[in-house]
Amino acid sequence: MRRKIPTTAALVAFESAARHESFTKAADELSLTQSAICRQIAALEEFLGVELFRRSRRGVKLTEAGLNYSRRVAARLDAVERDTLAVMGQQGGGTLELAVVPTFATQWLLPRLKDFKRLHPEVTVNLTNRTRPFLFADTEFDAALYFGDGVWSGTVANFLMHENPVPVCSPELLGGRTELSAAEIAGLPLMQQTTRPYAWRQWFGSLGMSVAHDMGGTRYELFSMLAQAAMHGMGVALIPPMLIQQELADGRLIVPMQHAYLSENAYYLMIPERKVESVTLGAFRDWLVDEAAQYRAEAGLG
Repeated sequence: MRRKIPTTAALVAFESAARHESFTKAADELSLTQSAICRQIAALEEFLGVELFRRSRRGVKLTEAGLNYSRRVAARLDAVERDTLAVMGQQGGGTLELAVVPTFATQWLLPRLKDFKRLHPEVTVNLTNRTRPFLFADTEFDAALYFGDGVWSGTVANFLMHENPVPVCSPELLGGRTELSAAEIAGLPLMQQTTRPYAWRQWFGSLGMSVAHDMGGTRYELFSMLAQAAMHGMGVALIPPMLIQQELADGRLIVPMQHAYLSENAYYLMIPERKVESVTLGAFRDWLVDEAAQYRAEAGLG
């Protein structure tokens, strides 16, 4: 049965015209004439039976239907482009599409990936930020680097490491001091990590303390944002040292109290059950699990 799909040329012309809200700019971008763009849009509107643009002497403007359709078309074209680039980039080797929590991937994984590339030069590893769980069936991801309890329906969890967060702040915030007590830390602005809302409560609790405002304060989604805010003197943050090694070495961040607690959750490599037999993914899993074990041993982590 023939699919009810417009031509690719019409969709590309529409996406460009919708993004610019200009047929002229779309024509320039696609190296076409303005009349060619007009014809493609008109043909698409006839195919759909829906008006996508309102025309006036001052130009064109998307209708509500046109705006909604343009968002969907743009997402589909982006996906087709990614798939095309992936195939073009394989060059006879395998490609792994990984969803990753951004700061851990940037600060811990990326510096080590060159070793995996040396061992498996035929494998391309692509990384895409995802901070929360998702349905693998709805994506093209082969696996995910995930922080949580390791429970994810339809997947196999491979433990990597726990977090051992410590309080960090800018040296300027302490006014020349280098150490603080837990009570003094409680008196400073406590900055929060959005996906770890109980972090300060757990940290103070591990010291037998109860702090009324331990869940208050500014919230940031990423550890990299927390680190930047802390370096600018906006408060104290709880961050695993492995994610801010350079900032600690440079003295841009200091640890005012050397006390960490073992987080209940951990970093895992989550692999869909249907992909556990993949040779390429298995090679990456074995390498990553070994790297994590070596790091835990060297850092004395649980």
